[in-house]
Amino acid sequence: MNPRFTNKVMVITGAAQGIGKRVAELAAAEGARLVLVDIADYVQGVAAQLRDQGVEALAVQANLETWEGAETVMATAHDRYGRIDILINNVGGTIWAQPFEHYQPEQIQKEIQRSLFPTLWCCRAVLPYMVEQKGGVIVNVSSVATRGLMRVPYGAAKGGVNALTVNLAFEYAEKGIRVNATAPGGTEAPPRLTPRNAKDQSEQEKAWYQGLIDQTNATSFMHRYGTLDEQAEPILFLASDASSYMTGTVLPVAGGDLG
Repeated sequence: MNPRFTNKVMVITGAAQGIGKRVAELAAAEGARLVLVDIADYVQGVAAQLRDQGVEALAVQANLETWEGAETVMATAHDRYGRIDILINNVGGTIWAQPFEHYQPEQIQKEIQRSLFPTLWCCRAVLPYMVEQKGGVIVNVSSVATRGLMRVPYGAAKGGVNALTVNLAFEYAEKGIRVNATAPGGTEAPPRLTPRNAKDQSEQEKAWYQGLIDQTNATSFMHRYGTLDEQAEPILFLASDASSYMTGTVLPVAGGDLG
């Protein structure tokens, strides 16, 4: 079987760990030229490991919650390779898990800032390059948490990602740009290198988070968390030519939980 991404330039955000890192590893094995983006300096090590394997991999550290960060990333990628074929928007994640009445206004704002704006800004920043080259693929990583417990602001942010995905697909299909998303469910991953919420959890907060886990398992037909490979492979399918007649799709990857 021919590699799906030979010489394709792929920008992957949130690439220092978890799903983003696994997407990078699998794409590298299929010939992609990579721009790995993260706010954490761990992304430098990921890129270095891939370069040691003969992969073209550039690490860029940036705060994608800002327009300036997203714009700089896409300009850097384009300056390096002369084009951007694929963008994987993977930044985001629940910071707090608690009933909505307990969220403070600043917490709500941080959840939206983390899980909607990086995707919004990166889509805006990459589109001029894709329009100019008359084609490209965007894959957003959403979540089935648009229907769930203990994370209303996060669910609202990911609902925004879903709407962004469909609207962009409609608007840019005639320009040769496809836009799809996956909606992951619970995923088993190594402990985070940089915790989303560094504060020690109280017993009540631990109980609320356990409620989230229980709900995730209960609403999945398979009653389990997925693996990193089970999340990365659907992302790469949507990024590849195998999905060339798909756009505007939000694909649940959650063991039967449709979100």
